[in-house]
Amino acid sequence: MEAIINDANNYYLNNNIACIYKKYTPIGIVNVKNEKGNKIITKAYFKEISTLDYNGVYQGYYIEFDAKQTLNKTSFPLSNISSHQIDHIKNVIDQKGIIFLIIEINKEYYLLKGIDLINFIKFEKRKSIPYSYFNKNCIKIEFNNNILDYIKSLNNLLGGNYE
Repeated sequence: MEAIINDANNYYLNNNIACIYKKYTPIGIVNVKNEKGNKIITKAYFKEISTLDYNGVYQGYYIEFDAKQTLNKTSFPLSNISSHQIDHIKNVIDQKGIIFLIIEINKEYYLLKGIDLINFIKFEKRKSIPYSYFNKNCIKIEFNNNILDYIKSLNNLLGGNYE
């Protein structure tokens, strides 16, 4: 799914629609071996925890999101989202940023607003979000110009003018 989103981000950047980048988690390298002239990392560790994978600017709005997927056909397990990511989502909401998840379930893509995720966790006693929730409460993301056009879906939230 990462390659699909990176392709969309390149399209948005090249067409002056949005400026969104993948954030990489900093790693500390412990061991490297040289194999046929190529250096290969054989042991490393994460220097810090990650927040969400993508951030940037769209029409003056700060946006941040993460991509998640599940092979489960009936629900999306909340265990796929770490507690520090949930805390980060709350912090971005508090600062009036736009934050969401792109969820792939049943080979379909949905934009789940951060506030809807937080409210689901707060008010529901489930350990997963049922597939039916996505159909009723989330914005479906379609392919357009051979890209996963999440910005077009985001416009449903913002009332933007990108077509």
